[in-house]
Amino acid sequence: MTQYLTPDLCDEYPEVEVLEPMFSNYGARESFGGEVVTIKCHEDNSLVKENVDKPGTGKVMVVDGGGSMRAALLGDMLAEKAAKNGWEGLVIYGCIRDVDIIMETNLGVQALATNPRKTEKKGIGEINVPVKFAGVEIKPGQFIYADNNGIIVSDKALSMPS
Repeated sequence: MTQYLTPDLCDEYPEVEVLEPMFSNYGARESFGGEVVTIKCHEDNSLVKENVDKPGTGKVMVVDGGGSMRAALLGDMLAEKAAKNGWEGLVIYGCIRDVDIIMETNLGVQALATNPRKTEKKGIGEINVPVKFAGVEIKPGQFIYADNNGIIVSDKALSMPS
């Protein structure tokens, strides 16, 4: 597992975009990165649930929950499935729950906050569409890197400077 340091990546690749600082790190992996897979949903984590069951090696799920603070888009069971299926991490523009368990799950998780309420499952949402939050448009196929310093997005895969 590669350790990503976003300050070093910003210095080496000044063209990267930096998300506005509003996320907290909740996963056991303090840094993570990979190719972007996007999900756009609002208070319905049906697509998150569906996609954590798919192979995710080298990928990061970027979930645009519209910044909603009313329900959690990720809980312990989905986080454990994501880790089992090789996902590098999730960036969630919304809330998560079951934080104590997620903090011990081998997965990177950045989110806005926590909320104990689960979402309804209506099957509403879109996958692999451009999303925009925290001042940055994020497109499927881009690359995202996150650590305790912040989250950055690049059009190409980045490697840590020597």
